[in-house]
Amino acid sequence: MAVKTTKTEAKGYKCKTCGLVTKEKGHLCSPQEVKKIYTCEYCGVTVSNPRHVCKPKVAELSYVCDNCGRIAVDQKHLCNPKKIK
Repeated sequence: MAVKTTKTEAKGYKCKTCGLVTKEKGHLCSPQEVKKIYTCEYCGVTVSNPRHVCKPKVAELSYVCDNCGRIAVDQKHLCNPKKIK
């Protein structure tokens, strides 16, 4: 996705059992340290994958690249943008 949707945090923890990502390992049953965590600017969820997609973000996606198929909120992030109908 060609849109900056997350704020980067330094490090965090991901539960090996359930996949929950947090800044503190205290509430995880099997915490593993991850180098970077991200907070979604659309829904506020903390994740370890910067390509996180959520309903609020999908609702704002307005353009698709006619060359590669990428989707974005703003056409400036695509090389050949077309408005999604």
